[in-house]
Amino acid sequence: MNPILHSQSIKQWAQELGFSYCGIAEAKELTDHAHALERWLNKGMHGSMHYMENHFDLRIDPRKIVPGARSVITLLMNYFPQQVQQTDGPKISKYAYGEDYHEVIRPKLRILLEKIRENIGEVEGRGFVDSAPVLERAWAEESGLGWIGKNGNLITKQQGSFFFISTLITDLPLAYDNPYTKDFCGSCTRCIDACPTQAIHLNKVIDGSKCISYYTIELKDEIIPASMQGKFDDWMFGCDTCQDVCPWNRFSQPHQQAAFSPVGIIQDFNSLEWEQLTEEAFKKVFKLSPLKRSKWRGIMRNLKFIQSESDK
Repeated sequence: MNPILHSQSIKQWAQELGFSYCGIAEAKELTDHAHALERWLNKGMHGSMHYMENHFDLRIDPRKIVPGARSVITLLMNYFPQQVQQTDGPKISKYAYGEDYHEVIRPKLRILLEKIRENIGEVEGRGFVDSAPVLERAWAEESGLGWIGKNGNLITKQQGSFFFISTLITDLPLAYDNPYTKDFCGSCTRCIDACPTQAIHLNKVIDGSKCISYYTIELKDEIIPASMQGKFDDWMFGCDTCQDVCPWNRFSQPHQQAAFSPVGIIQDFNSLEWEQLTEEAFKKVFKLSPLKRSKWRGIMRNLKFIQSESDK
């Protein structure tokens, strides 16, 4: 067993699979992050996302997810597009331009685990893509990939923050990267100042119950609260404002994943064309898209809400 060579091999395989960065940390309890998560939940900042309250012990200790876990492998995949939306229609978060990232990344994690087993030996492990009680950004920081910015996103010094984060937890002992201990946000408050709903607080605290992404994706109510009227800035699905204004994202480079290429409708449709989109057409066009999470009914609700903002 050679942890250093194994780690080097895993990082090489990750790169071959299309991941932009790979970092490795020792599996352990994330005590500091546990306290922060507990305070966040107690303040109700998760809104109606009650699943965030579940499996607290698993969220803070990967060894309870994969018994005998020794290593947490964190992988970043770039999704910054070649071209952002040009239409004057409703805005959609860049991560949702193409296919659902869960379906794109999950098979790659399976392949990576198989490569480890074929080349290193019998290894127990599980891969996760925003689909389990795993603190992905915390593990990315522990793995030396970047720091958690004031907007709550992981920021890399090389390419900013437009990345999907996934994790592979294994019982394989590896060579561990040094945690990222520096914070290069400095005195900048652009994300705080630009947030349309004032969801970003000091000390990297994000009030999820005020975030536009929460209202347009997570909230399943038929009506968006009137208190949010006039604050959505034409965002119909998700929101990139805090990332768009981040100085570090001037280093973002276009992704090379064909699956993340924009669906034509997203680039071309104006508000009227969206309004005329039937449920049947929506299901056909967006069957592989993250937009299906909100369903046609949710998209129409969001569209109606931002249209009512512009009418005033």
